[in-house]
Amino acid sequence: MINVLAALRWTVITALCLLLLSPVLKSLKTEIKKPLVVIAKDVSSSMGNKTANTQDINVDLEALSKELSTDFEVVSLSFGESVRPGLVDSFQDRISDISLVLDEIHNQYQDQNLGSVILATDGIYNTGSNPVYGAQQLNVPCFSIAYGDTIPRKDLILKRVFNNELVFLNNSFDIQIDMTAFNCSSQSTKLTVQKIGAGNSTVFSTSVSINNKDFFKTFTATLKADVPGVQHYRISLTSVSGEATTVNNTKDIYVNVIDGRQKILLLADAPNPDLSAIRQALGDNLNYIIDLKYAADYSGIGTGYDLVILHGLPSSSHQINSLIDGLNKAKTPRWFILSGGMDLSTFNRLQNVMTIDGDGRTQNEAQAFLQSNFELFTFDPQLIGYTEQFPPLSSPFGNYKLSGNSKALMNQRIGNIETNYPLFAFGDFDGVKTAVLAGEKLWKWRLFDFLQHNNHNAINEIIDKTVQYLTVKTDKRPFRVISEKTVFQENETIKLDAELYNASYELINTPDVSLMIRNEQGKEYPFNFSRIGRYYELDAGYFPPGSYSFKALTNYNGAQLKVDGKFEIQAIQLEAFESTANHGLLRAMAQLSGGKTVMPDQVATLANEIKKQASMKPVLYQSNVTQPFIFLKWIFGILLLILTAEWFLRRYYGSY
Repeated sequence: MINVLAALRWTVITALCLLLLSPVLKSLKTEIKKPLVVIAKDVSSSMGNKTANTQDINVDLEALSKELSTDFEVVSLSFGESVRPGLVDSFQDRISDISLVLDEIHNQYQDQNLGSVILATDGIYNTGSNPVYGAQQLNVPCFSIAYGDTIPRKDLILKRVFNNELVFLNNSFDIQIDMTAFNCSSQSTKLTVQKIGAGNSTVFSTSVSINNKDFFKTFTATLKADVPGVQHYRISLTSVSGEATTVNNTKDIYVNVIDGRQKILLLADAPNPDLSAIRQALGDNLNYIIDLKYAADYSGIGTGYDLVILHGLPSSSHQINSLIDGLNKAKTPRWFILSGGMDLSTFNRLQNVMTIDGDGRTQNEAQAFLQSNFELFTFDPQLIGYTEQFPPLSSPFGNYKLSGNSKALMNQRIGNIETNYPLFAFGDFDGVKTAVLAGEKLWKWRLFDFLQHNNHNAINEIIDKTVQYLTVKTDKRPFRVISEKTVFQENETIKLDAELYNASYELINTPDVSLMIRNEQGKEYPFNFSRIGRYYELDAGYFPPGSYSFKALTNYNGAQLKVDGKFEIQAIQLEAFESTANHGLLRAMAQLSGGKTVMPDQVATLANEIKKQASMKPVLYQSNVTQPFIFLKWIFGILLLILTAEWFLRRYYGSY
């Protein structure tokens, strides 16, 4: 018995010692993967408009899926605006994107045993890339069930409308309108553009005579942006006798008219090539109106301008004290550009960005190098490297010192020495933003930029970002509601943010904030903002097309604060502008991929066609599986059983 007990103890200890050496068990795992068939159903509204019995589609596809599932793995998808699992019953998607579902299939199943793809669609797509390319990248047969009618019906269609979404007040803008007509020869229609609002005034109209069976024509309507805000325009064609549908005879567009052009005074002591460089850099931005004047001919005080750029001023002949006083009273931003012959003592007195101890008659050649701690605005990282290669500017000789809380964008590199003298700096004192460029010959930067990069992107961005920072108006309201846009598509959710500031201008979100949205008929939709961090956030969901106003309310320190606003919901009409099924596209996809296109009454034949495909073969997957012995629970069960047996024997024979 002692030998038996010793053997049991030896077995356990030996096993434990071996397990401490971390032995592993290698095995070969074999798995058979059935071929995968993906059935994708188009659920855009064009399918519902053109299919006689939409309920039969799901019945046919489910029967096909059931038959295929005996031999293959079957996955069903629905697509339109997005891709969803399963076969959706309704046809309500406002967009057809066939390439989207093909890309989804490629991304999800390219590493699996994908055998065939079946598309149930009318072949119409109005967004995304050409589906032929998506079918080719799958490298499997693509079968199609071709729904809809390929015979053009009698129809007038507003095919496309091109317009600027943003225009400036009192500017003219064009709307380009493309119309087509099928089987309407020898008939006429009237194209009108209406401004929707009080009175619904007609701003453009023309008669159109249709002279052939397949008619296409482009029209241009030139309109005037005479009222600020989001303007709603409705473009329409009068119907003709026997027209199949009039849904695609009307299209609504929205144009945001901005009354926000910035007026900039470029005031110089004398003619200088820098003036042309600045004007050219800002000239492409329609948001700026630039007036170039010389100090000898200008007697104003700068009122009516959003920014005044002072080149070479103040000088010995033009002190501009009255101008600076006027700018200070109006809190108008200003940008000083220093040049030779400036009166530096007067300059030091007229601004609080930097001081220069010098006489202004001697110049240094100062090259720019950017400061990494500058945070007022940012540049394209690629352009930062370009900037430090620019030729040196001519800067006044002297000792430079930044004042107060001013920040330097660039310092001076004189020769090979990087100094702490500011070259380009910004300050904000008593709510007045000021910039100082301590050097002239910006025109050299512009020429060098074009010589090196064949464009003016770097110098244009420096000047544009400077002007943008100086002219942007700080919103000091204690309560604000912020929206990324004023015109939403009907498939977008309405998301708003709100901010509340205390007397120290710190963000808080202690009180509740409510929002009331009202449509054109006066129906109200109440909401409450949620607290996110120190902000407020609201997702109001989807709204039908139309014009809406809103009012946000909160109570803080015994006072009621409110914000009013408006937004527009634009209908997505893409599905209405294509009335003829595109079976040619489906046949092209099938031919290039080795598949086949069938009509709806031939769906039952697809199962046999798919089974014939060479790609529909099961795949044997083998993999080596390595598993440490210590993870095998049955080993510990055996060891526990041995230890239990040893304990029992010792107790039984009295040798424990």
